Amino acid sequence: MTGPIVLRAGSETERRAAQPVAARAGSDITPSWGAVAGTTLRLWVQRRRTRWRVVTAIVVALIVFAAGGLTVALLRRGGQGSVASSGSGRTSSTANLGAVQAAAAARQQAAAWIAAQVSHSAVVSCDPAMCAVLQARGFPAGDLMTLPPGTGDPLGSAVIVATAAVRSLFGSRLTTVYAPTVIASFGSGPARVDVRVYAAGGASPYLAALKADELSRVSVGRQLLRNSRVTVTPAARQQLVTGQVDSRLLITIATLSGQGPVSVVAFGDSGPGASPGAPLREAELAAPAGAKSGYLHSMILLLQAQQQPYLANSVTLVRLANGQQAVRIEFAAPSPLGLLSG
Repeated sequence: MTGPIVLRAGSETERRAAQPVAARAGSDITPSWGAVAGTTLRLWVQRRRTRWRVVTAIVVALIVFAAGGLTVALLRRGGQGSVASSGSGRTSSTANLGAVQAAAAARQQAAAWIAAQVSHSAVVSCDPAMCAVLQARGFPAGDLMTLPPGTGDPLGSAVIVATAAVRSLFGSRLTTVYAPTVIASFGSGPARVDVRVYAAGGASPYLAALKADELSRVSVGRQLLRNSRVTVTPAARQQLVTGQVDSRLLITIATLSGQGPVSVVAFGDSGPGASPGAPLREAELAAPAGAKSGYLHSMILLLQAQQQPYLANSVTLVRLANGQQAVRIEFAAPSPLGLLSG
């Protein structure tokens, strides 16, 4: 058995360990100052490149972040703008729809009034859409005169239905030349529909004739008030004195008074929105005190036997608010002028 190896001082192994280690081949070559400088420069550049890469990366990141924030802001603003634009569009659409509905409602109201109040033998001028509504309401197609774009003159009309299209067609000539007075009006603003009387001889001669007719109505109305067979209410008295009553009603009441007593309850029906001075074409006549049974029915038969222009548009038996029966007489529009002259 081999014992442990003991290293003694001064032994060969110790002497080898104490000697310097020989350098490897080439390790004893000392680098030149140029090589050292180049290496130093290369390391410095590498460090600088690394640093610039980091800085560049940070800058790029900031730019991307900023761009992202700007994009989000723009998207938000764009979304808000789209909502605002959409809201504005909806508001505009709603306003347009409201205008269309208002115009349609005014046309329907005017058509209903014209079909009931205007003589079906009178020629009514209107734009194509209005004429179609009137025909649907039962107004005779043969008495409707369509006013398409470019129409020069509504010659031959008795009534002009002035919608926005007709007002645009004739401009100021509508009121200064063709139809200066309104007998009924419906709606407001651009949707307004006016029912106007056509002035065959022009506005000035028509207005002069209208004024002369009003003076004649004042004169005849006051004569009726002096007729002992005619009794009137205070409101009806005022309307007779001021010439507000249609000439046909005045002549009819005078005719009835020749057959017996006449009791006038009220005058009315000038049309909504009518021009000042538009004659009242309706009257309610009650049986006077002490009248015989069947008095009102005899009056109805007499009224229905009249000829134009004194044949009423409608004659009906009605019951008043106080329970009393009366005959309601209504003449068609427009009111003729000059019946009382002479």
